[in-house]
Amino acid sequence: MRLQKYNRFYMDNALKWYAVYTRSRFEKKAARWLTEQGIEAYVPLQRVMRQWSDRRKLVLEPAIPSYVFVHVNHRLYYKVLETPGVVRYVFFDGKPAVVRDEEIDTLKRVMDSDLEVECLPDDLQPGTQVRIVQGPLTGIEGEFVEYMGKQKVALRIEAIRQVMMVTLAPQMVEPIK
Repeated sequence: MRLQKYNRFYMDNALKWYAVYTRSRFEKKAARWLTEQGIEAYVPLQRVMRQWSDRRKLVLEPAIPSYVFVHVNHRLYYKVLETPGVVRYVFFDGKPAVVRDEEIDTLKRVMDSDLEVECLPDDLQPGTQVRIVQGPLTGIEGEFVEYMGKQKVALRIEAIRQVMMVTLAPQMVEPIK
């Protein structure tokens, strides 16, 4: 049985998205080093205003701290772990967390929009399922929630059990029937 799983893994040449966990504050460096090795890597970045004693500056920070997404097959799977800054693959239920292409596309669309975004662990109670009908995220489905006194749409990334919270006007969403 174990040999069958092993062989199935090594016979699968399809590229899949996986989440990897990095050292603290190494997300962008690890992604750059992975890319230099020919491995497609994605770090969702958001613009954040930072205040120092002498100035304020708009900087790009990872939306999901310590996570990088890699698009690899079995040949590149272990090469990722040899990259400086990469700690391990993210596992759920004893298996590496495979992130669906649709979830990566959603993540990219959300991060490319100029909306206020906040990523949180997925521990929210279920609410009204909605579809976004206006703006750059039109067609994406999520969950309408109230978080810290604001109405937001929660977009779940199931594979890594994270939620992206997007602040939208109520007229931008409609309930899914």
